Amino acid sequence: NPDLLPSDKLNRILASLARRKNIKGNEYDLPPGCEALRVQIARRAVTAGCNLTPNDIVITSGCIEAINLCLNAVCKYGDTVAIESPIYFGILQIMEAMGLQALEIPTHPRDGISLEALSFALEHNPVKACLAISNFNNPLGSCIPDGHKRELVGLLAKRDIPLIENDISGELYFSEERPTVAKAYDRKGLVMLCSSFSKDISPGYRVGWIVPGRFQAAVGWLKFTSSASTALLPELAIAEYLQSGGYDHLLRHNRRVYAHNVARMSQAVMHDFPEGTRVTRPAGGFVFWCQLPENVDSLQLYKSALKAGITLAPGAIFSAKHQYRNFIRLNAACWSDEIEHAIARLGKLIAELAGK
Repeated sequence: NPDLLPSDKLNRILASLARRKNIKGNEYDLPPGCEALRVQIARRAVTAGCNLTPNDIVITSGCIEAINLCLNAVCKYGDTVAIESPIYFGILQIMEAMGLQALEIPTHPRDGISLEALSFALEHNPVKACLAISNFNNPLGSCIPDGHKRELVGLLAKRDIPLIENDISGELYFSEERPTVAKAYDRKGLVMLCSSFSKDISPGYRVGWIVPGRFQAAVGWLKFTSSASTALLPELAIAEYLQSGGYDHLLRHNRRVYAHNVARMSQAVMHDFPEGTRVTRPAGGFVFWCQLPENVDSLQLYKSALKAGITLAPGAIFSAKHQYRNFIRLNAACWSDEIEHAIARLGKLIAELAGK
């Protein structure tokens, strides 16, 4: 929700930095990236259960680049990567572009990736890496319990398989305490923790980061040879914003808003969509997964909804095998009377497709 971003404060900080550090701001900021920002990230990592130093962190141009770098560091063309299913379509696009094979692991709408299914898959497939959105999976909204995170790390560590962990929505929890990250249980340097500030500070600044563990040298080299550096002024602006103390206040406010929006949209869906509809109950983030009646094709629904001025994400794009034909992802970052009316209209379109 752009209305929840600290745009005015960031603009003031950026303008001040440009005046104070105009020469340095025009220079390359080679890997591992801005030290002031890495210091702030390391300090905040304590709340997620990690004891990091600034030297453990590499700054990237958003979380997508972070994941791309990680996959390139540990995989080559044709390799198999175990992934949660469903999973964010942007990750699937990266894997397709790299020529990687996606091994889809069933994922619980509350507790995340099935460790039993993953264990079976590891025994029967040459898996080179595993990729999971540990806290508030997109599109499910699932959050792997802390105990399961420990088991996940241990299961992969026995086979020396890297875990690429995406924690981009980890700060947007609705409970009293932040969930830990799987990286907190890493003893072999195999967990590559990725995140960014795109969901809470500024998507347009394109500032993310990785804790690459034992793959630090490879990630740093790949970052340098692919994009050389991340823009310095946005890095410095975010570092100063984090240091100012305003970030925690922003997060507390945004968590309340997103929790309210998710609850309101979920209630509207259950009221307006036809019988047989089911929704997930995320404990963080702002997206949720919606199962429609069996005979509803979500791609056909997408096309009909678009004509009515409504956008949604059809379920098939969250699977390399185009599963989830009768599922959709809804985004509850915003809530308004207009959106409430759109949900009601969408419910009528679904009922028409379902023949109800």
